[in-house]
Amino acid sequence: MRLATLVPSVPAGLVDCLEKCGIRTDTDLLFTPTLDLYRQLPSGTITLRELGKTIARVADLASAKGTSGVDMLKEEVDAQSKSRQLSSGVSELDQLLNGFGGQHVFEICGDRQSGKTVLALNVVLRHLSQSENTKVLWMDTTGDFSVDEASRILNCYITESASGTALERLQVSSTFDIEAAYEYSANTDTRKEAKLSCIVIDAITPLLGPLLSAVSAQGHSMMTGFMHQLRIFAQTYSCSILVINNTTFFNPSNPYSALANAASTRKPALGPSFAFLTDATLWLTKAGEQDEADPKIRYTIHTAEVLRSKITRSKTWCTFKIAQGKVLDYAPDQ
Repeated sequence: MRLATLVPSVPAGLVDCLEKCGIRTDTDLLFTPTLDLYRQLPSGTITLRELGKTIARVADLASAKGTSGVDMLKEEVDAQSKSRQLSSGVSELDQLLNGFGGQHVFEICGDRQSGKTVLALNVVLRHLSQSENTKVLWMDTTGDFSVDEASRILNCYITESASGTALERLQVSSTFDIEAAYEYSANTDTRKEAKLSCIVIDAITPLLGPLLSAVSAQGHSMMTGFMHQLRIFAQTYSCSILVINNTTFFNPSNPYSALANAASTRKPALGPSFAFLTDATLWLTKAGEQDEADPKIRYTIHTAEVLRSKITRSKTWCTFKIAQGKVLDYAPDQ
């Protein structure tokens, strides 16, 4: 910080004299011994005591304001109370991450047919059906978003108070590159009556995967910058963000999973560093299928495991089922 920007807190005449002595920034002033500095100034410019007070004033103006832990805790509690809560409706699944709300970025990853998109649709449609003054932005990066499937899942929540306008408040945008993703997130109007409560990126792999290279760090830098912007957006607008990530081959097994039966040869895509760019990573797998003749009682069984989390315990897991597009509690004796 240049000393000239601190005028009139620091006398302009003193700043001019300091600049003539080569002291132009707060760093120059603070790291020059006071006696040496006093000897360099013209006689009668300032007294030694006043110079010491001036240095202390500059140090105070140039430093960040301290915040007590009590104040930080109060701010966090207030933010959580104001944040919009999103959940799947499955008690064990929601307990893994304390729901999908808050000012967090969640990664949902898994192989094909693991239930990633279905879970995200259940979370947002359930939320939109219960809260009429909210909206959700869904970034479709593959062109696979199905209105029919969304409508079918919404029928599971038809008894909720705001279900009639839920699809109207689900804004779907086709996003095929990272520049478009930046534009959509930057132009999202959070000041309207219906507040943005969640952003879903399905999937983030096609956006960031082509940028990564083994011979250049530029793609990794762009990935880090993009995820940093998502985090800032989530914290600024009390908005949760769900990013769906695909998988990649790994031999001999997934090193991140704690499940004894997870002899999977798949792991989350985008490299090991991506997990540290989100607040939690939820790994989904398809564990089985109940193939009943009656489609109304047919369902698939899935497991959800927290591979890594900053907000809850890692290496915890649960089992749930998906029947007619809705995620439900699962009991082995059912």
